[in-house]
Amino acid sequence: MGVAKVPPLRTRVRSVSDALVAHLEQMIALGELAPGDRLPPERELAESLSVSRTSLREALHKLEDKHLIERRQGKGTVVLAPPTQVNDLYARLAELGEADRELANVAELRTVIEPKIAEFAALRATSADLLQLDDILHATDENLLGAKSLELDIQFHLTLARASHNPLLTALSTMVSSWTTPVRKDSHSTREGRRSSLAGHRAIRDALQARDPAAAAEAMTMHLADVDQLIRRTRHQA
Repeated sequence: MGVAKVPPLRTRVRSVSDALVAHLEQMIALGELAPGDRLPPERELAESLSVSRTSLREALHKLEDKHLIERRQGKGTVVLAPPTQVNDLYARLAELGEADRELANVAELRTVIEPKIAEFAALRATSADLLQLDDILHATDENLLGAKSLELDIQFHLTLARASHNPLLTALSTMVSSWTTPVRKDSHSTREGRRSSLAGHRAIRDALQARDPAAAAEAMTMHLADVDQLIRRTRHQA
């Protein structure tokens, strides 16, 4: 593969290296930087991002610690594929039949794993993780179109899962998200639903900022309950 293109940072924050980590990790998560892609040389990348090479090296070191990239002698910095066990989990989950993925089963699974994900994220989230969540919240508004609101909702939950720093939970959350996307459209079809979703996300983010795992789990539990009620009400009125 050729050298990947990396767009400049959108905003400046107190820690440039954290902003870089958030920026590059989000690109990897969204597939804009794919496994095997090679980043531009440090000097070129630092210039294109308008940051110092010191800040860039610090950010690359953090990404390497998270096993998202690898710096190879003579080959530069390369984006890594997910660990083998993560790909194995994706394969096993993809084999589940339609009956196993009924809405009730998936909704129940969310109530089991997502509060725990929020709890872990409150304990483990880095400054870069919190920046990614903040970017999503800043882009979210009750006046958005339903499709865009849903897209940001999915991004928030997947970013939160990555903040748990457990790749298997992230893989599981990704699959569950794909299974629930059609029904979650209902909760974003009204302004009330979009407002409720944003409020729930903010409560979760506040708990992460406070490093309060119990509050994070409780905020997620309440958020999922609110979403379930909204979906049921929307479908009843349809």
